[in-house]
Amino acid sequence: MSFLKNLLTVFALSCLCFGSSLWAEERPNIVFVLVDDMGYSDLGCYGGEIQTPNIDRLAERGVRFSQMYNTAKCFPSRACLLTGIYAQQSGMDKKHGEMKNAVTLGEVLREAGYRTLASGKHHGTENLYDRGFDHYYGLRDGCCNFWNPGERRPGEPEPGRKRARHWCIDEQTFYPYTPEDPDFYATDAFTDRALEWLEEPETQQKPFFLYLAYTAPHYPLHAWPEDIAKYKGVYDEGYHVIQRRRYQRQVEMGLVDPETTPFTQEPKPGAWETLSRDERAKEAQRMEIYAAMLDRVDQNIGRLVDKLQAHGRLENTIIMFASDNGGCAEGTGAVVFSEDPNDAGTLASYDTVGENWAIVQNTPFRFYKNYSHEGGICTPFIVSWPDGIKEKGAMNDQVSHFIDIMPTLVEIGETTYPKSYYGEKIVPMQGVSLLPAFSGGKVARPEPLFWQWKQGGAVRLGDLKAVKWGPQWELYDLSKDRNETENLAASHAEELSGLVARWEQWMASFDPEE
Repeated sequence: MSFLKNLLTVFALSCLCFGSSLWAEERPNIVFVLVDDMGYSDLGCYGGEIQTPNIDRLAERGVRFSQMYNTAKCFPSRACLLTGIYAQQSGMDKKHGEMKNAVTLGEVLREAGYRTLASGKHHGTENLYDRGFDHYYGLRDGCCNFWNPGERRPGEPEPGRKRARHWCIDEQTFYPYTPEDPDFYATDAFTDRALEWLEEPETQQKPFFLYLAYTAPHYPLHAWPEDIAKYKGVYDEGYHVIQRRRYQRQVEMGLVDPETTPFTQEPKPGAWETLSRDERAKEAQRMEIYAAMLDRVDQNIGRLVDKLQAHGRLENTIIMFASDNGGCAEGTGAVVFSEDPNDAGTLASYDTVGENWAIVQNTPFRFYKNYSHEGGICTPFIVSWPDGIKEKGAMNDQVSHFIDIMPTLVEIGETTYPKSYYGEKIVPMQGVSLLPAFSGGKVARPEPLFWQWKQGGAVRLGDLKAVKWGPQWELYDLSKDRNETENLAASHAEELSGLVARWEQWMASFDPEE
């Protein structure tokens, strides 16, 4: 009897030491990594020259999707991802606010017994700690100074910024938030906090869901000097050379079919050649800093993977990776910043990459953030799950959308989606589970997909996509024309009319009071 008692004691201690339990082992842990304003071709595994070895390894151990969609804008995408319904249904389609008529992934998975953790950007007016997450640390707003999101610290210059930002640490909300650590950098800080939570006994004794939502590589262009140094000279040849190389790598890796996606999208001819030497140097420097920001994200994902490996939990952890919209061509709108070129990438600066680099980032697609064309809404999507994905390194061209994440995680978490929450009726899930696609199966999607942001709008049914920016609709057959160059609106007027009618019906279905 004493032998059996000792054996059980050793077993119990080993469960605590290695962060496992029978419950934690039965259902996978889930990590969703979301980056901000990253282009389709930026990652190494999607054709880019930026050094992303840790993300590339996730792709090698999992599946790369070529037709995953967001909403073209940060806060509607994040709302779709967190709720499984369209932003128009949760009241997050026009301005960031509260997510109405909905439950979050945190609320659903915590009810299912998961430990729920969120670190990074939310872009709403709610504290995610109040929306089902056991921990929340990060930026409640849209973007911020990476080095100091708050007020000027003694001995430092004024932080480049648009305005003060909200920051949350569990139940507390700070406005503004001024970190004491002079070495604070948002990308590192988000990861630091997530790794701390993985050490907690409560996290080690349950399956967990971690939503790790970086602000990088969204402007302002801020990066560590040693990361920027890696890319010195990489972009000196200009937009067209970099884009052509990215496209060629995409073709070589089988991500892009030159028959359906010919190389036609590029910055205006001569856009680089007409710049002065100083202007070219400035443009190259912008992209160097941008690359360094994404490089640092990759380094932090490596830290996360190493932690999971050390805890013996990596094999049974699903890691998903995506961007909330395409590369950004916007100006910054900053009201406080230094124009000294020596300050580029530092606390005092506040800069963005501009339109031409945004076009390059979204190779091979048209346009960029805000547009409902492919360059604005199509994101890299990687799913790595050693225990659950047998065909490692596969590519999948099935159409998917952020609204599909909720039904996918509901199925993976072996739980149900509620019809109401705390007595309030909620909108049913709008997407479909992607779980069959992880093993090479087909995903059944009976309804079209819809988009609407500002002047943009789109509807996709099968391979046909109607899209607009402004009043004029265009029509494309994406099976033959993935980068939307041959407008079929005139020759296929009936098909276009039918799709536009579906879109208008969808738009009319929302309660204007919501």
